[in-house]
Amino acid sequence: MRRLILFRHAKTEARPPGRDDIDRALTERGRADARRVGEALAGAGLAPDLALVSPALRARETWEAASGAFPGVACEIRQGLYDASPEEVSEELDAAARAADTVMVVGHNPSLQELAATLLIEGGAAHADIERVLAGFPAGTAAVFGFDDALRASLDSLFHARDYRPGDD
Repeated sequence: MRRLILFRHAKTEARPPGRDDIDRALTERGRADARRVGEALAGAGLAPDLALVSPALRARETWEAASGAFPGVACEIRQGLYDASPEEVSEELDAAARAADTVMVVGHNPSLQELAATLLIEGGAAHADIERVLAGFPAGTAAVFGFDDALRASLDSLFHARDYRPGDD
């Protein structure tokens, strides 16, 4: 794997009484945000070869909305990405990503933000990049990392859904 995209699911509905957290759906804004971030990633030439997606409805809907920008990309629903620690997300990546050049993980916070910060800290990234990731990883954020030959991560780009909303959406 030479590139990693960590994509936090987009904006969701509040958890309705009597329903499990895993069944929370995206809002209309969330669907639009996921589509826009997918288009922005694709427009920047950042299409994944493989998408690893949490089984939570909101993550699957995020991928569904974004995937139109990435025709033909293989998608795997990974049980281990729901309610996962950053280490568990890394294990899912290690298990699946050896054959792919660019992998996207569609999942949840706090694990994605914590994994992003850990990758940067361990890779010796610039303090400013670490601070950008730690400053916030709101719904609909995609962080793109490149890896050098020693597998040290660097932050290539950070996409926030709010940056792609027209007007006061």
